[in-house]
Amino acid sequence: MVGSAIVRILEKNQFTNYSTAGREELDLKNADSVNVFFEKNKIDIIINAAAKVGGILANDTYPYDFLMENLLIQNNLIEAAVKNKIDKFIFLGSSCIYPKQAPQPLKEEYLLTAPLETTNQWYAIAKIAGVYACMAAKRQFKLNTVSLMPTNLYGPGDNFNLDSSHVMPAMIRKFHEAKENNNKSVTLWGSGTPYREFLHVDDLANAVLYALENNLEEDLYNVGYGSDITIKKLAELVQSTVGHTGEIIWDSSKPDGTPKKLMDSTKFLAKGWKPEITLEEGLSETYSWFLENINTIRI
Repeated sequence: MVGSAIVRILEKNQFTNYSTAGREELDLKNADSVNVFFEKNKIDIIINAAAKVGGILANDTYPYDFLMENLLIQNNLIEAAVKNKIDKFIFLGSSCIYPKQAPQPLKEEYLLTAPLETTNQWYAIAKIAGVYACMAAKRQFKLNTVSLMPTNLYGPGDNFNLDSSHVMPAMIRKFHEAKENNNKSVTLWGSGTPYREFLHVDDLANAVLYALENNLEEDLYNVGYGSDITIKKLAELVQSTVGHTGEIIWDSSKPDGTPKKLMDSTKFLAKGWKPEITLEEGLSETYSWFLENINTIRI
């Protein structure tokens, strides 16, 4: 999802000298594979949009995979950047790097000030290590690095597999399939009370473009939409967008995750970037994309 959005924004802005590679061509978990790719291609800038991601269920079920795979991906890329003395490294992380009970909205300086949310701490620890690896490479080798921490992302190309997806695509799929099944009731995890912030992936792509074209002196920047919504309100919005008219059942025996996670993006907003796609617009576009690609999407 993120990589595709970045490619779209690059092409829109007449960038033609970029390289992408699928898993068959380049295994980012394998250092030899990464080194061979760098030997074959002249790389000036790395945008690390690759990661193993997923929702609460996937993170809680596969903690080792989420920790180790993300460490391997980012470590191999950062090491290649150092060895090849590239011009810039843009690292993409996640808002889950911040403590579970951190003050709201989340500021960059809250990193490592308190315990993490336990359901996704494995992924968070890997991303924190990536932030610090970039900082270390900048300090020791003068590598030009910047880490962008986006809030919850959604949009075209998302993952709709109910075993590994995030909350937005999972809701879209559940409500759509329930609508197709005579508006059957939909069961959702938790109480619906937690707050979440959502950013359209194209807005993140614009943030990456800004980081690509400008020098950013700080190591870490939050990239958020600026306002949040309860999971219950989100469910009602998705239900309305999909056109489902059945009952919503909340399974409070399942975990809620972090109670609130709103980003303070003041530092990055001050640089001149700002989000442009509203949640209503983005959700409508995402559901349209889901319908158009329902036979080929990751379900």
